[in-house]
Amino acid sequence: MHAAAPYADEVRAALLAHKERGALSLAGPLGTALAGAVRAGLREAWAGAREVGARDADAGGAGAGDVRGRGPVLLVPVPSARRAVRTRGHDPARRIALAAAGELRRTGTSARVLAVLRQRYAVADQSGLDARQRVANLAGALAVAPGGGVLLRGGGALVLVDDLMTTGASLAEAARAVRAASAPAVESRAGPATYGRAKSAVYPAEAGEGREERKTGPRMAGRYGGGGVIREVFCAAVVAASPDSFEINRN
Repeated sequence: MHAAAPYADEVRAALLAHKERGALSLAGPLGTALAGAVRAGLREAWAGAREVGARDADAGGAGAGDVRGRGPVLLVPVPSARRAVRTRGHDPARRIALAAAGELRRTGTSARVLAVLRQRYAVADQSGLDARQRVANLAGALAVAPGGGVLLRGGGALVLVDDLMTTGASLAEAARAVRAASAPAVESRAGPATYGRAKSAVYPAEAGEGREERKTGPRMAGRYGGGGVIREVFCAAVVAASPDSFEINRN
């Protein structure tokens, strides 16, 4: 997981102004910051993919193969609750993701927003919950919209994006929903998909809080096809992370 900045001072003020006070003109600079975090995440993910491909080649496999992906970078925003969107008049993460996709395209990276995640049911306000309570509150709350799985399986790198990460519970639930919708149909040229060694992009569902979170640590997830051909890269990026989680998840 990559964050552009800690959630503090001017960054915190800008995110709150955009999200809660309708300062929609801030979507541009926030999108630029998010695009930087996306680039950093993809650089690390592709470097890991090449390393796996090289190891496969040394072991007599198909070699490094195609590590570029089969389509544009797909930015998948974590959705706001429906009632929050109605109250605010917009979905902040989606708006920033659209700005980030524009910035990525402007600088030569093919990218588009795939807003396929939906809330299956209403959840409690997260603000007063600790890390464990947030995981429990969001468990199973997100799903990919009908037809979205086909789009997710279209190839290229999948990047979960959000404006803010506090404990990682929202990103973890989004990752679960995306994997559930996209994993079954991922295949390689050599046959059914296999999974490479994982370094997780977000907290796993069982991650705890405090010292337990620090023991679990950050891991980045990558999905690889058999025969040394990388079919998909999966990572996460946010504009800002709270100071504690920024330290826990630093790459």
